[in-house]
Formats: sequence, structure tokens, C-alpha cells
Amino acid sequence: MTRILSLNTRRFALAKTFTISRGSRVEAAVIEVKIADGAYLGRGECVPYARYGETLESVSAQIEALRPQIEAGLSRESLQNALAPGAARNAVDCALWDLDAKIANVPAFVLAKLDRLSPATTAYTISLDAPDAMSMAAREAAHRPLLKIKLGGSGDGARIAAVAKAAPQSILIVDANEAWTPELYAENLAACEAAGVALIEQPFPAGQDAALEHLPRPIPICADESVHDRHGLAALRQRYDAINIKLDKTGGLTEALLLADEGRRLGFELFIGCMVGSSLAMAPAMLLTAGARFVDLDGPLLLKQDRPEGLTYDGSLVYPPNRALWG
Repeated sequence: MTRILSLNTRRFALAKTFTISRGSRVEAAVIEVKIADGAYLGRGECVPYARYGETLESVSAQIEALRPQIEAGLSRESLQNALAPGAARNAVDCALWDLDAKIANVPAFVLAKLDRLSPATTAYTISLDAPDAMSMAAREAAHRPLLKIKLGGSGDGARIAAVAKAAPQSILIVDANEAWTPELYAENLAACEAAGVALIEQPFPAGQDAALEHLPRPIPICADESVHDRHGLAALRQRYDAINIKLDKTGGLTEALLLADEGRRLGFELFIGCMVGSSLAMAPAMLLTAGARFVDLDGPLLLKQDRPEGLTYDGSLVYPPNRALWG
């Protein structure tokens, strides 16, 4: 039977303006892919990201160009060579995982040869702002066990100290989103040490991070923008202690599982992250959470309203997806 591909753009309003070092947004714009095969339907979601040259239009065009192959029965394995890593491949790959699980009548984690899925504790993100505003946001979230602080370069020491004071019981991780310079590193590292920060994410721009090979790393440093898939991962081992695995970077769950295995083999700690999207984007990433040092799948917590069949969050504890959502 011929498969039928459909895709559409959806926009989810955010509960608050979300700001990182590269700018602000007030909505999550996503592309939802559906692949129907008779009575079975698989779904996937991706978040095109301007940092990687992606737009809603360009990602939709990539998927549309693959329509003949998808509708002719393209497999997940063949998809890896048909599209490069990125948002387009992610949406299609995750839709095929969902479809294959439904056709096989087993959960997706069984297809992935995992024993089980368990709840995971997710970070909750404190958006980049002035220290006073970040302190207020942290105070409101101080009941959460893990907070992720978005930073912007100059003045980050005050931001870190403000959040740490406002949420003294929370574990803190910080994300510079490539905004630091080697000149700022020592100052910001000292602020992180004083605040007991557990992880520092992507301090320098991707491609300009060789300095990390010669700088002290008393706190684990995590690669985000510097790592997408397995290609070149070994070369990062002298610069980073952990890797942030995001499905929109790897191009889907298929490569993400392989990247996780390779990361462990090379001695990296794993951080499972996300773009800001709905529960449909988070659900496949739940298959990566077992054994990860940190999990950051808080996208739905940042929305005004998630999908009605979305993931269940109990505070910062996120539960595996129900089959009406994915997998």
C-alpha cells in the first residue's frame, strides 16, 4: 500500500518571552510530519533553527523533495543517506519510528532494543535577562531540582550569583550559547565555581573552541553547537567532557542513539536536550534519557498550551509518552 505524507506548520505561543544570547522569541514554530500507511499513522515534529541556516520554508522544501521516496516506503536506514542531519530528517525519522512501532504493535523503545522507559528529571530553563529579573524567575522555580541558566557573555557573573542566591537548593547548569570569549572565561568560570554550577554548556562559538584544550575545566564543559552527529566527535574529546544530544541536530532518533553509544564509548557524559517545541518533539528523546547525566526536555513547560495528548509532567519529572502521542 502506498504511504501518504503530509506536513504542516504549527505555532505554539510561549508562556513568557524566551531569550538566549542570539535573540528572543515569543512562540515555538514547528513542522509536524505525518506518514500514513493504511490504518497506521506515524508522526514527528521538528523545530527549524536559524543558527543552522534553517527556516520553516527551507525545511518544508527538503521534506517535500523527498516525498516520492517516503511515499514509496523509504526506510529509516535509507533516510540517513537521503537527508543530511538537521530538522527535516528529524521530523521524518521520528515519524517513521512512530509508524514502525504502530505497525509492529510494540512500543518504540522495544524497536530500539531498550528494556524499558522510565521517568526522567528535566532541567527548567531560566531565560537570559538582567540579574534582578533572572533572580525573580529563579525564585519562582526554586522548587525545581535542576535549573538551566541562559547566559550572554558580559555580566554573566552577576546573573549566575543572582540565580544561585534565589534558588539555593537547585542544581545549576549554565548555557552560554557560544557567547563567551577566552578573555571572559576565567571570570565566568570563577563565578560558576562560587555558585556550585554542575555543568557549563558551549562557552565558545563552534569552530572557535580549540582554546578549551588548554584551559582549566574544573567544571565539566558540554558541547552543544559544536556537536551534531558522530562525525568529528572523537576530535572534541580534548575540548569537552559532555555532549548535548538534540534530535533536531542529529537528524532524528536513529542517529541520536548511535551518537549516544559513540559518546559513551569515547568517555563523554551525556546531556539530552531539546529545542523549544511541543511534547511531540520531546517524546522520542525520552528513549535517550537512561544513563544521561542531565536531561533538558522542558519545551512543553515553556508553552502557554501544549498538545492535548502531551507528555505528563509532575513538577520537573517527565513521564514516557503515551501511545496516542508517539511511539
